[in-house]
Amino acid sequence: MSECGNGHIDTPFWQRQPVLPLEVQRFLRARLEAALENPEHRADLAWPTVLGAPRLRQLHPEGLPETELFNHTARMLRAVGVEDPAAAWAGHLLAHPDTAEAGATGWRPSPAWGAFGPLVSLRCGWQLAALTPLPLGDRYLFACGVSLFNHALFHECHDALEPLWLEASGALKQGLQGLILLTAGYHHQQLHNAAGMQAVWEEALAKLPEDGRLPTPWGPLDARLAVEVTRTRLALVQDEAADLEPLWALDRPYWTLEL
Repeated sequence: MSECGNGHIDTPFWQRQPVLPLEVQRFLRARLEAALENPEHRADLAWPTVLGAPRLRQLHPEGLPETELFNHTARMLRAVGVEDPAAAWAGHLLAHPDTAEAGATGWRPSPAWGAFGPLVSLRCGWQLAALTPLPLGDRYLFACGVSLFNHALFHECHDALEPLWLEASGALKQGLQGLILLTAGYHHQQLHNAAGMQAVWEEALAKLPEDGRLPTPWGPLDARLAVEVTRTRLALVQDEAADLEPLWALDRPYWTLEL
């Protein structure tokens, strides 16, 4: 049996995160949702990853030449089955003209990203890394949720699991809702929202199996560590005077999906 997900990923998102402007949130969510609905659209995450990279912006303030853009995206694209960067870029621009604008020497990232360009680049890059190695077919969407959770991309994990929850029933629906609520709590942790953490974690732990094991049509999910460390965190945030910084020193939660 192989395992989907790695609880020891050294992700940059396991720390406090800023609240992004709504326009940036919409951009990120649209790209991620497309990649969740159709694995072919994972390739669309490569372009903002490169265009917003701080070092490349510094080297090419008037625009990244297409040859450079294609060189930097080629490996990411090949990993998701795309062999022709030029054709992929032309198609991407037609579908998503809000990704970039033409500059004097090449392509610049969308001005709507503003000062958040590096974070757009980082987040798209990690989304792509989380989704690239996953099995396709019926297991893809649930595997996406697991991998995104283990990369501390908690908002994105919610987006992956919600369609499955909407279609489920019975014990599976309750279990998926528990996972979604657990995930929402860690998103609140990233924003240092103690009230949000407490509310959703209490409900999540009430819905998840006590032993942290959830049978699913896509393979058994082992969330024992996540349940244990969430109980510990919940006890801390229930103390209104508690300092939230120690939450980051506790073990990270992770899930393991056996395939």
